[in-house]
Amino acid sequence: MKDREYIAYEGEKYTIEWYYSEKGDSPALDYYNALNKGQRLKLLYLLKRMGDIGKIMDSTKFNSEGDQIFAFKPQPDRFLCFFVKKGKIIITNGFCKKQQKLPTNEKERALAYKHNYEHRIKIGGYYE
Repeated sequence: MKDREYIAYEGEKYTIEWYYSEKGDSPALDYYNALNKGQRLKLLYLLKRMGDIGKIMDSTKFNSEGDQIFAFKPQPDRFLCFFVKKGKIIITNGFCKKQQKLPTNEKERALAYKHNYEHRIKIGGYYE
């Protein structure tokens, strides 16, 4: 599928991409597209900061969630992601945070998408 919009933001330090399943679905991009303009701008600000500068020191805006999963945190939303060699960050899924603790099912989804991505990269089947 050539119409996939992989790149969310391309900066000097990182290229940030949306994860896509084998079927061509992108849960994070779908969630992002359903947000209002103000909410989308909050995420874009964080992506630009990470992409251009390479770090976000404010843990209320970007934080490790363990197991090599990180979260962009434009309140009240969360976008889980992971880092890839060669200066890439892959955003796996997005959701509205309704509780203090990260929902286990959201982290499990991010980990499953990470493993899927890594497997498909290894066999050469991710980027078409």
